[in-house]
Amino acid sequence: MIPIMWRDFPIFEAKTVRQFGPGDIVFRSESEVTQVFLVCKGHTALVRPLASGQQAVLQRASSGHIIAEASVYARRYHCDCIAVEPSELASMPRESFLDALRSNQPLSEAWASYLAHGVQQARMRAEVRSLKTVAERLDAWMAEYGNLPQRGKWQGLADELSVSREALYRELARRRIS
Repeated sequence: MIPIMWRDFPIFEAKTVRQFGPGDIVFRSESEVTQVFLVCKGHTALVRPLASGQQAVLQRASSGHIIAEASVYARRYHCDCIAVEPSELASMPRESFLDALRSNQPLSEAWASYLAHGVQQARMRAEVRSLKTVAERLDAWMAEYGNLPQRGKWQGLADELSVSREALYRELARRRIS
């Protein structure tokens, strides 16, 4: 996702910054949306538990990205947000964020572009997940995003593809990727 150039729109300056360790919960599903979060460092994931016991990863946010951007317009979160690795998040009151959008046309336009790009990425993820085989999903993912992530991040790729780690590892072994 293309991050808004926050240095051009310093609305997060002098806001609350908090540290989160791997596995720490940033917010829970159904909790009231009172803050907007910007990832300064690290990596977070929006997850929703599935009936199967697995979880669907709805968004991955890294440095420069807003977490759960659609929640700016909601009363309650619709998923959990978890820090995937040590992360530093800036936050500001949701109403202050909305006021900044209302009063700053360039920021408002940049925000609209950011949201539109997020919709495009969500559609791409849905397209990849609609493919029947792990091989097809991996091919589509690589066509869109390029090279595979580092070996230690393959579990995240399996989540992104909505396949088991084992199925992804078998496909990578078939391709002789190690």
